[in-house]
Amino acid sequence: MTDLSSTDLDLWRVDPDRLTTLLIEAGWHIVGRRSGIYNRLAPPGETEGRSGSFVIPLDREAPEFVELMQHVLRQASAPTYRSLWARSIAPRLFTDPTDEFSFRKESAAPSGLIAWREGERLISSARKTLVAGAKSYMAPDRHFGNRHGQFANRYLDSVLMGQTEPGSYIVKAFAPSASTVPMRKTSEPVIDVGVAAGVFSRDISQSVVRALEATVEAIHHYRTSGSLAGFDEGVRHGVSYEMATAILGITEDSDGSDITIEWDTSVPGDIDEQTSRYEFSGGDTPILEKAAHRLAAAEESTFTSVIGRVHLLARKEADSPGVFGVENLQGNQPKKVRVRLADDDEYHEAIRAYEENLAVQVSGNLEREGNLHWLYNANLVRTVGPIDQFAGPRHGESGHVKGQISLDDLS
Repeated sequence: MTDLSSTDLDLWRVDPDRLTTLLIEAGWHIVGRRSGIYNRLAPPGETEGRSGSFVIPLDREAPEFVELMQHVLRQASAPTYRSLWARSIAPRLFTDPTDEFSFRKESAAPSGLIAWREGERLISSARKTLVAGAKSYMAPDRHFGNRHGQFANRYLDSVLMGQTEPGSYIVKAFAPSASTVPMRKTSEPVIDVGVAAGVFSRDISQSVVRALEATVEAIHHYRTSGSLAGFDEGVRHGVSYEMATAILGITEDSDGSDITIEWDTSVPGDIDEQTSRYEFSGGDTPILEKAAHRLAAAEESTFTSVIGRVHLLARKEADSPGVFGVENLQGNQPKKVRVRLADDDEYHEAIRAYEENLAVQVSGNLEREGNLHWLYNANLVRTVGPIDQFAGPRHGESGHVKGQISLDDLS
C-alpha cells in the first residue's frame, strides 16, 4: 500500500514507532518528542527543522490520530522525498517487518539501467543466492542438488521484490523478519512456532548471510594462498556449489558488485550490526568457477562440466525438470550429453541459447545409460557466447534421440 488515498481504516494500521524507525534509518533525526503523544523529526541536514519537520502521532486513541498520520505520510511521499519514499520507506512500512537484501552490479548503461539479459541474470543470481542460503539452514552440504528445494522455495515465496535504485543496477529483496516458514508443505495455518512446525524467516536470512560471509572469506583465502581449501572448510558455514554459482552470476562481466543486507531494527534479535555488506569484483569469477567445480566433485560422484551447443529439446511436462541435449564443443568426452536440470527455470535459458545459437556451460553428475550420457541434477551455469567462437560442430552423429524432438517440432 503506497496510495495515500486509502481509507482511514488503513491509516489505523500504520505503526508510528515503525515509521519513526524507518525515517531515522533514512537520515531523519528526532528534534522533539512528548512520550506517548508525538515524535518530531527533522529532515537530513536540518538542526531545528520547525518548518519542514514531521510530527508523528503516537496515541492511536487520540481523535486526531488519523488526520495527523495522513498529513505526515503525505509529507514523507511529497516530491522532495518521493524516490526515497517509494524505494526504502513505503515497501517496509506497509508490510510486516522485513530485512532488505540489495544485489548491486555496476553497469555501463545509463544510470539505473542495465542490458536486458544482464538484468535477467542478476535477478536469477539474487534468487539463487537466497535459495542456496536457505538450503544451508537445513544442513551444510557441498552440493545440494534437489535436496531441501521445497523448504527453500517456501522461504522464497515469502520474499518480496522491490524497486531498483538509481545509479548502478540494484535488485532488492525484502525478506520477512518475524514470520514463520513451515518445515513441511501444509495447507493448515502454522499455530505452533516450534521447530517441528516452522522456523523464523530471520533465522533463514541469517543463514543466507553466514553462507555469503563464508564464501567471501574463502575467496580472500584463495587470493592470498592460491588454495581452494577455504571453500572446503567453509562448507560447514554454508559454502556450497549453489552459493558459488549464484555469486558467479553477479561477478561475471562486472566492474564491481556487492550484496548489502539492511536488518530491520524493529524486530528484536541477535544482530551485531544493522548493515552487512559483501563486495565482489570481476576477478572473483575464475576463483568461483574453480570452487564450484571442486564443491560439486564429491569423491563418490562423477561431476562433469560441459560447454557446448544446445541441439535437442524434449517436450517440457508440467511439474518436471526441463531436459535438453548438449553437443560438447571442447573436444573432451562425452561428445553429447542429455541434461536433466535441477532448476526448472533454467530450461528457458536453454531455449534462448538454442534460438540464438549460443554456447552454454552445464554442470552435473554424469551417468551413462546404454549409449547415452546424462547429466543429472544439472545446472545451466551460464551462457558462454556465440557458437562461432568455438570449434565447429561435430559431424557424423545422428542428433535425434528417441523421446526427444527438435525445437522446430515444438511449434
